[in-house]
Amino acid sequence: MSVTTNNQETTAQRAAPELIKAVRVRHPGRWLGAAIILILAILAVQSLAANPNFHWETFALYVLDANVVTGVGWTLLLTVLSMAIAVTLAVLLAFMRQSDNPIFRWSSWFWVWFFRGTPVYTQLVFWGLVAVLYPKINLGVPFGPELLSLTTQDLLNAFWAAVLGLALNESAYLAEIFRAGLKSVDKGQIEAAEALGMRGTKIMWRIVLPQAMRVIVPPTGNETIGMLKTTSLVLAVPFTLDLTFVTNTLANRSYLPIPLLIVAAFWYLVVTSILMIGQHFIEKHYGKGIDTAARITVNPSALQTARATADPAPTTPTPEESGR
Repeated sequence: MSVTTNNQETTAQRAAPELIKAVRVRHPGRWLGAAIILILAILAVQSLAANPNFHWETFALYVLDANVVTGVGWTLLLTVLSMAIAVTLAVLLAFMRQSDNPIFRWSSWFWVWFFRGTPVYTQLVFWGLVAVLYPKINLGVPFGPELLSLTTQDLLNAFWAAVLGLALNESAYLAEIFRAGLKSVDKGQIEAAEALGMRGTKIMWRIVLPQAMRVIVPPTGNETIGMLKTTSLVLAVPFTLDLTFVTNTLANRSYLPIPLLIVAAFWYLVVTSILMIGQHFIEKHYGKGIDTAARITVNPSALQTARATADPAPTTPTPEESGR
């Protein structure tokens, strides 16, 4: 019996597979590329710090200037109001584009075609000159008495003309983003909800929009950041309180355009970074429940123990074992 047991142990040891001695694949190209990037970054930092033509003392003087901070506030206000109006119009346009009514569909298509097909600068110039085309706005009965008369210049000042021009232009782009998001939801879910007796409005708010937001939020965040930088064009209205105009005015006074451009770039980067953080959390909120690929971590010691204790593969008994 002892000979048989020793033979079985020897057979089990031979049948147990050996652990693979894995060797990591070396990537010299990656290390070389990383080294080049690091060297370029060091050279860039050294150049920025050592070059006196950047006038960092002027940057430090104006980065927290009262006029600059006020310009940042006006830029943020333009961005928020324009995006709020644009999102509202875009939702309406997206619903109209999917309507069974041909008038709604073609009206939405024409809106998108017109405002996407003309430059935003041209549209801002037009809204700045709308008071020339219509000096007064009259409200009353058609071909009848006039009930109310308003001066266009008083009703639509430079600030609101800038907001309106930016919002109408942006609504055309957001309308296509929202339409793509709504179409990404499977129609079978809508049909199932209708079969359960849910109303169209409830289906839209409870089923369609929560799923469509996963598609809508990322490009809308990009459009918001783009809107922040597009506010630099409101000089065409003209609106002269935004960040770009203020820094350009200070540069013309000091005859040092480069440090003032850096001031404007610094504040745009700060606000953009804050918007990107907000976009991240919004995407995380609407991305709940999405299956992600699970990361499996293998413990080498546990794998070795499992292999050592595994049942050996069946072998053909020797003549001596079969005789016993």
